[in-house]
Amino acid sequence: MTPHETITSGSNPRIRHAASLRTADGRRSSGLTLVDGRRELARAVAAAAAIEEIFVAVDRPAVLDEAWIAQAVARGARLTAVGPKAFGRVAFGDRDEGVVGVVRFSVPGLAAVAFPADRPLFIVEAVEKPGNLGAILRTADAAGLGGVILCDGRTDAANPAVIRASLGTAFTVPLANATVAETIAWCRSHGRRVIAATPDGTRLWHEPRLCGATALLLGSEAHGLSPAWQAAAADATLDLVTVRLPMRGIADSLNVSVTAAVLAYEAVRQGEERS
Repeated sequence: MTPHETITSGSNPRIRHAASLRTADGRRSSGLTLVDGRRELARAVAAAAAIEEIFVAVDRPAVLDEAWIAQAVARGARLTAVGPKAFGRVAFGDRDEGVVGVVRFSVPGLAAVAFPADRPLFIVEAVEKPGNLGAILRTADAAGLGGVILCDGRTDAANPAVIRASLGTAFTVPLANATVAETIAWCRSHGRRVIAATPDGTRLWHEPRLCGATALLLGSEAHGLSPAWQAAAADATLDLVTVRLPMRGIADSLNVSVTAAVLAYEAVRQGEERS
């Protein structure tokens, strides 16, 4: 595949614009993000994401022969060879693989997403670290969950670091943005029982039913869940059960993405046991 053109200057307007997409303001104002890595971009193409441009480092031309590049170009993506200085402005540190894509990507509101009614999903409230959110998306994909609701998220799912940590599953896992109030109302109207992971949960993680029409609720790394969840449970607005994982050492909790994986695969185990 032959590039449409070659850029060598780091001050080229398209290079500057692409570099701005590593900032939240740049992504919000344009609706675009950067995708680093061959596997992640190939998955974006397979998911029919809107690829605007693909930058390929001139010193690593082998990627030009990959099938997904041809598919993206056939759908209208611009293919640009980029010199070392210019590529250094858009690539992500020492993790670059010689290719970066500019992709149109945003997360819709809750009303726009049809989650499978018979599968558990994650509700992620105010998780701050991109790596954690990306890992949760990867777990949702691996365990076959119905999707992820980003509830009052402090981490933008379009952050390139989230997409990279998700291994590109951010493009395939059903995703929605919502407020806490919207999410509580949605869970009630869709008959979703909420299983909330907290350090002082009333039941062990495996005791309640996690499979089926449930929502596995995870809070922020620093502050946990907001009080609105317990308030909704107290006035019977929400069917809520809190669960805990045994902590045998000096730490009082697991990383939020690890907790997500434990709950997801317990839901898988229960579902297989019931089938």
